[in-house]
This record gives sequence, structure tokens and C-alpha cells, in this order.
Amino acid sequence: MRATSLAAIGGGATVAVIAAGLVQAAGDTPQGQILGLSVSVPADYKGLIEDAGQTCPDVSPNLLAALLTQESGFNPKAESPAGARGIAQFMPATWATHGIDGNGDGKRDVWDPEDAIPSSAKYLCSIAADVKDVPGDRQRNILAAYNAGSGAVRKYQGIPPYKETRNYVKTISTLAEKPPPSRGTGKTTTRQAGTVIKAANKMIGTPYSWGGGNAKGPSAGTCCSPNGSSGETVTGFDCSGLTVYAYAQAGITLPRTAAQQYAASKPLKPQQIRPGDLVFYGNSPEELHHVGIYIGDGWMIDAPRPGAKVRYSPMDTMRDLYGVARPTPDQTQET
Repeated sequence: MRATSLAAIGGGATVAVIAAGLVQAAGDTPQGQILGLSVSVPADYKGLIEDAGQTCPDVSPNLLAALLTQESGFNPKAESPAGARGIAQFMPATWATHGIDGNGDGKRDVWDPEDAIPSSAKYLCSIAADVKDVPGDRQRNILAAYNAGSGAVRKYQGIPPYKETRNYVKTISTLAEKPPPSRGTGKTTTRQAGTVIKAANKMIGTPYSWGGGNAKGPSAGTCCSPNGSSGETVTGFDCSGLTVYAYAQAGITLPRTAAQQYAASKPLKPQQIRPGDLVFYGNSPEELHHVGIYIGDGWMIDAPRPGAKVRYSPMDTMRDLYGVARPTPDQTQET
């Protein structure tokens, strides 16, 4: 008997970047708590996000929390190769214009969440005014402008045709728009599920490579022969290589194959499924041939097959969905 059904998942799953989707080792202290919405954040930032989320009608605490999850995983020391800084990933020029002294200490510090979080909300409100006359979904236009600039959204009269921007908008919207999840059991690490999803999201477009991928990232495998007996060498991921990599970024060590990963995880009932969980396909625990990372709303990120690339896929992309499972506590290695 299968662990769950696609129909049940579609009706009962909720979307949230919450580390309740992953289980801490026994005795660990939870790093965050549910906002009363659909996104979970570290407890230190809950009040800041709830307050900043009231800055204007176009910004909600849930939207702000989802954006910060995507931007930095709530890491106030994050810095991108392009030079974006802090928990809200402000570029220096943008910070110079939109950064505020949120905590009243006389400084505008991009590295200080007490300044950066309210600044992010203020910037979103400013963007909302810039794109208010652009047709289409207002929230998605705002997110697109946060990523690509208001000028690009006005130019294209909606979300620009940039792959990065479209993926950015899709991910944050999925996280922000769903109802709150039911409370799970056990202690959870708030940041881990968000880290897993963010790591996988960054690999969108990476080539499929049979046998490719490890905890450090894409690696050499073959394409496009599933049995590896022929085909050119390609650097990328296969399905379980992608999950090994994404979970490793959250300090969680997974075994290499889909079947091994299922054996190291706890099968879930439909009402327990949350983003960050693993989605398995096959006929039995010993015959699982595919695994992806659930992101909510019936979607997952996966490395689907030879000749394809890492992408967003609907959960009904294959007919033999076996079930969804969550790595057990002994797989977790806190970093």
C-alpha cells in the first residue's frame, strides 16, 4: 500500500518555508516559531517582521517573511557575489536610497536586521507605488520589481521574461500565499527547510547528469544514458544527487540513492507534508526510482531525467508517486 496519494496531497498539503518540515535531533532547542501565517521565521525576527509587515497595504508580514527566506534564509551576514548585503540583500546603491534607521540608534546599518527588515518593507511599498499601474497580479509585479527593478516591470508591463526573475517570483509567491500549516509534532529547526529549498532553487537549469551531484554541488556523470554505459560526460545532478546537495547545505547528510533516502526518512500522512520534505516515486521502498524536494502547492524541485535540467515539476509529473517522507533526527547534523 502506498504511503499517500496524489489526490490527498493536493487537498491537504500547505505551503510554508518552515523548518517544522525537518526534524531536529532530540534535545535541540527550536530556532523559531510559526507566525500565525504560512511562513516560519527565527524567533528573534518575528516581532520585526510582524511590525514591518504593516508598513503599507501591499506588504504583509507573510510576504515579507517569504521574501527574506528567499533572499538570505534569515542570515543577517549574507553577502552575494554581486555585492548584495544583509538579511534583505540590499545592493549598496539601493540601500543608500531606501535604507532607514529602523531601531533609532542613529545609524543605517545594512547588516543590522533591525534596520534592514523595516527598510525592506519600506522598499517594497515604494516599489508598489512605482508599478501600481502595471496590469497583472499586483503582488507578483512587486516581487518582480524587487528582483529586476521597477523599470523592467513597467517596460514589459508585468513580470519580465528573465528566468531568474520568474523563478524568484514563483518561489516567493508559493511560500507567501498559502494558509498556515497545522502544527506538527516534535522540535524543528526553522532555517533548515528554507535552506534546503533555497539551495535547490539556485540549481534550477543545471543539467541532468546520471550519477552526478554530491554534497558540494554538481559533479561529473553521464548524459543521456540512464545505465551509464554510454553518453557524454556532463557536470550536473541526478535526482538523488540534487537532494543530497540541497540537504547538505542545511547540515543534513542524506545517503546517495532514492531508496536509501526513503529508508532514512519517516513516511508522512497527507496532513503532515510540508515544504522541504522528500517526494518519492516507484512501486515499493526497494524500487524507488525518483526523488524531488517538495516546495508546496503540489510542486517540487527535481532533476527529472536524462536530457532535462533541474526544474520545478508538478507532483503528478509521474504516475507512480509512492509517498512523501522526512529525514529522521539521526540524519540531522547541526551546523
